[in-house]
Amino acid sequence: MAFDPKTGLAEAETLMLDMDGTVLDLAYDNYMWLRHLPARYAEKQGISVEAARRDLLARYGAVQGSLTWYCLDHWSERLGLDVFRLHQDERHRIGYLPGARDFLERMRDAAVRVLLVTNSHPDTLRLKDEVTGLFAYFDGVYSAHHFGYAKECREFWDALRAETAFDPATTMFVDDSHPVLESARDYGIRKLVAVTRPDTSVAPRDSAGFVGIEGVRDLG
Repeated sequence: MAFDPKTGLAEAETLMLDMDGTVLDLAYDNYMWLRHLPARYAEKQGISVEAARRDLLARYGAVQGSLTWYCLDHWSERLGLDVFRLHQDERHRIGYLPGARDFLERMRDAAVRVLLVTNSHPDTLRLKDEVTGLFAYFDGVYSAHHFGYAKECREFWDALRAETAFDPATTMFVDDSHPVLESARDYGIRKLVAVTRPDTSVAPRDSAGFVGIEGVRDLG
């Protein structure tokens, strides 16, 4: 059932926020995985960038939605590249989505527990905190790698609930991934919000039936 996200936030006891595409601009990640990594892989293999991109997209698709897809160690081993080092080399591209930092500042004074809930690998999670100071705005930071399950899996939510004691009935969750939002909905979280412009370098997208906002700044 549709709800007003501002009202939903005012009534929530826990606010869970995804990181990439919700608080931070997904343009960095899309650049890394769709442009920079294919270019470096093409150099290593002596093939065209387009051939490298096709190869990588097929590899991504084979594991998408699993924890493996988000694992830098997996990709470093499979591709013979230092994927984390490549991320470090482009760290200047990491940044907040428009209005996201101001929103987090406002949440410091709100009567709601704010949790960062992400599939990000611990190495990139730390890198992004080093660049943005993100962790200072949250009451808790939780990576799917800590639990051994991606957010797309019910087991993730079981483990997160055991550790944080969140109540699905009084929790609002904001994410840009429709499969993740579907997983949260199946678990019983009803106050779900989809970010429709996770990547500022491209146009907004459909909210796939979820309550949609262009960015967290729209929450007030």
